[in-house]
Amino acid sequence: MHEIDEIAHVIQLAIAPVFLLTGIASLLNVLSGRLARIIDRARRLEDRLPGMSDDVRHPLIRELDVLAHRGKLMYRAITLSTIAALLVCFVVATLFISAMVHFSVGKIVAALFVAAMISSIGSLMFFLREVFLAIRTFEIGLPREMRTN
Repeated sequence: MHEIDEIAHVIQLAIAPVFLLTGIASLLNVLSGRLARIIDRARRLEDRLPGMSDDVRHPLIRELDVLAHRGKLMYRAITLSTIAALLVCFVVATLFISAMVHFSVGKIVAALFVAAMISSIGSLMFFLREVFLAIRTFEIGLPREMRTN
């Protein structure tokens, strides 16, 4: 019965990291959706390039360059979020292993958790950078040179 109590306690400890894992999964969903939209937009622009005059082609090429940069930022954010999710999974697995072998893993769990947080922070920073870049290059209505403000 004592072993069941230990496993129940470990499950209780693992609940918080599992909620964190759910949050990271939601973030990954947002990031991959943004990446998919960037790729779709780039493909549409690339399909329009052949046969265009240079005065029309140059703005499209500039936009493709921005999209490529945004795509790289999203790729990095997705990579770091995936690493964070993996680290959280290692936290949960380590908690269960420690309960089975009765070995103190507090420092390992703490290190894995801190690494997961650092990875999440990095991912969110890349995401924020991509959002700033998207907003800075966003145009609606009149081209920039025709606007008064």
